Amino acid sequence: MKILLSGCNGGMGKTIQSLVSERDDMEIVAGFDSTKSSGSPFTVYTELNDVKENIDAIIDFSHFSAFDAIVDFAEDKKIPLVMATTGLSQENEDRLIESAKLIPVFRTANMSIGVNVLLGLVSQAEKMLKDFDIEIIEKHHNKKVDAPSGTALMLANAINENAEKKYVFTYGREGTSAKRQQHELGIHAVRGGTIAGEHTVLYAGDDENIEIKHTATSKKVFAKGAIEAARFIAAQKNGMYDMKKMLGL
Repeated sequence: MKILLSGCNGGMGKTIQSLVSERDDMEIVAGFDSTKSSGSPFTVYTELNDVKENIDAIIDFSHFSAFDAIVDFAEDKKIPLVMATTGLSQENEDRLIESAKLIPVFRTANMSIGVNVLLGLVSQAEKMLKDFDIEIIEKHHNKKVDAPSGTALMLANAINENAEKKYVFTYGREGTSAKRQQHELGIHAVRGGTIAGEHTVLYAGDDENIEIKHTATSKKVFAKGAIEAARFIAAQKNGMYDMKKMLGL
């Protein structure tokens, strides 16, 4: 299986390269990034229109500014796409839905299997913890450019999908009028060091607290998920797919 890796020079790109090199069922035959890299075992393109290799699937772990170029290329060449980049706008998300009419698209804000189990847990908790205040705290490394994380928003949206009354999202608090409002869901971002990814959903009730937490200790968990998603999406018909569909949840 032949992969085009978008964002190949970034941290996630290098992790994916390392894991794919250990497999005998796929290879990265081309890369796409804003700058070329020396010593790469495959050609790195700065313009997608220059790609000459035959591609079975695209894994995109680049910057959201490259979104349109990646999707245009995938649609034009009819190549299945794994969109793992975070920080996408609602307009971007809407376009992926339209693109799925033309090509198979795999979209999730988090490629970790554990995080997708966490999503299921918070969905169930919302049905049972009716009078609890909810706060989401996400922690990432000091080079992450978007906040809050896509996973934090996935968690918040999963809670809202199961809520009788929709929560209003509050992104951080400051000032002297920051008292918690009724039916508010707080989302907070921490950036520092080399934290691969940590998400905690806190349910604060009267005299008791419940925390549901997922910690990624390295980027490998996301890379492994993206690689399996590429294998999965290459065999699918046009449509929108996610981790739940891949795992049969």
